[in-house]
Amino acid sequence: MSPRGRQAVRTPEEFGRVAVLLGGDSAERAVSLSSGRAVLAALRARGIDAHPVDPRDDGLAVLRQGGFARAWNALHGRGGEDGTIQGWLAAEGVACTGSDVLGSAIAMDKLRSKQLLAGAGLPTAPFLVVDAGTRADTVVETLGLPLFVKPAREGSSVGMSRVDRAEDLPGAIAAALRYDDSVLAEIFLSGGEYTVALLQGEALPVIRIETPRAFYDYEAKYHADSTRYHCPCGLEAAAERDLAALALAAFETVGACGWGRVDLMLDAAGRAQVLEVNTVPGMTDHSLVPMAAAAAGIDFDELAWRVLETSFKGAAGYRGGADAQED
Repeated sequence: MSPRGRQAVRTPEEFGRVAVLLGGDSAERAVSLSSGRAVLAALRARGIDAHPVDPRDDGLAVLRQGGFARAWNALHGRGGEDGTIQGWLAAEGVACTGSDVLGSAIAMDKLRSKQLLAGAGLPTAPFLVVDAGTRADTVVETLGLPLFVKPAREGSSVGMSRVDRAEDLPGAIAAALRYDDSVLAEIFLSGGEYTVALLQGEALPVIRIETPRAFYDYEAKYHADSTRYHCPCGLEAAAERDLAALALAAFETVGACGWGRVDLMLDAAGRAQVLEVNTVPGMTDHSLVPMAAAAAGIDFDELAWRVLETSFKGAAGYRGGADAQED
C-alpha cells in the first residue's frame, strides 16, 4: 500500500476492539470531549466495538488491560496531538489513527514546523520568536502592525492574540507565555483564510472562512454563529488545486500522515502562506474536516470509519500483502 493510499476495511470486525481517546488534560479538553463523543456514536452506528477512554479519568492502564486492537485518537492539544500518546500506544502495540510520533511532534510545534516548511521552500507566514524581554519596537519594525502572537505548542487559538498597537505587545506575549515558554509573533496576512482537510492522501474540498471577529479565535471556531464557511471556496479551479497541492506538500513535509488539516491564508499579493498543520483536527458540529468531507459526499459516520482505517499502518497495525486494498 502506498503511504498516501487508502487501505479499505470492509467489515467492522476487522477493526477489533477500538478505544476512542477523548478528553485528556490539555487546554483543549472540552473540544476533545465533543469530538470524541461524536466519533464514538458514529463508530457504534457502523457496528464497531468502540469504547470511550479518557486518559485523565480512566488512566492508560485500561488501554493495556482492555484488549484494544487500536485507538481512534480524538485527544486535542498536548499529550494527545504532540506524539506523547502515539509513542505510548506504539510501545504497547496498539495501532493508532493518524500521524506517528515524529509527524505529530513536529506539527504540534509551530516553530519547528515553520522552520521545516521554510527549509523545504514552502511559503509560511514570516515570524519572530519572542519572550518577555523582547523589545516591541524591534518586532513592529520587522513584522509591522497588526500582528499575531501565539504559543508555539497549543491549538484551537488557545493563548493567541491579535496586536494592533505596539504597547499591547508585552501583554499579548505574557498571555501566550501562560500556555508555553515558546512564543511566536507572526505577520498579519490580509487575504482570505482557507483550510484544506486531508484524508488518506487526498485533499477534500477547500473551505474559506469568514468571521466578523478580530480573527478566527476559539469563540469563532466553536461557539459563534456569525462565522461563515464557504465551500465551494470561491477560488478558480486552478487556484484551488494549487492550494490543495500546497497543503499536501506541507502535510508530508512535517511527516504527518493519515488524516489532518492544513490552515492557510493569502497575503496582500494573493500568495498562499501556510499557517499550521493539524494532525488531530476537531470532529465537533462546528469542525472543518466533517464539513469538507460532507462536500465530498462523505457523511460523518463514513468519515469516522475512514479515519479509523488510517490505523492500519506500520508494525502496530499494517496488514500488507493481498489484504491491502487501495481505492
